[in-house]
Amino acid sequence: MNMLRSIAPGVMAALLGACATTAPEQSSPGLQVGEEAVTQVRPSTATSRPVLALLDQANSAAREGDLAVAEARLERALRIEPRNPVLWYYMAKLRLHQGRFAEAAGLAAKSNSLDRTSNRTLQADNWRIIAHARQRSGDAAGAREAEQRAAALSQND
Repeated sequence: MNMLRSIAPGVMAALLGACATTAPEQSSPGLQVGEEAVTQVRPSTATSRPVLALLDQANSAAREGDLAVAEARLERALRIEPRNPVLWYYMAKLRLHQGRFAEAAGLAAKSNSLDRTSNRTLQADNWRIIAHARQRSGDAAGAREAEQRAAALSQND
């Protein structure tokens, strides 16, 4: 729990702020070390005020080191807007930081499946989450494949 508290301020800043996603750590050829994506994933203008308020509360809770409250606020936001792909992205990022890699990958994939606007930035960052989760789970080949998909989406921006 102390480890989670020590990363909490950075977690929600990455989740709800300018959301830059890094590539997975390199442990095999083809994955780039610490390369920063210059992407920003933010809620759309269609996101409701109550959900934006919950996102702000989640951000505040995480800055205070309370990931449980941050998680609860994100879950509540998802109950209000269950088809909002950006909310699923934020939850995937939180799961990744919690070390819940299979869930992170699944939530990122769900975010991509819900994206009806072809938001390439969102999709690329979701593929980076999937790549990181796969790498941390020991699936180097799957991580390379996911990173290639992220790179292809990023090149077309």
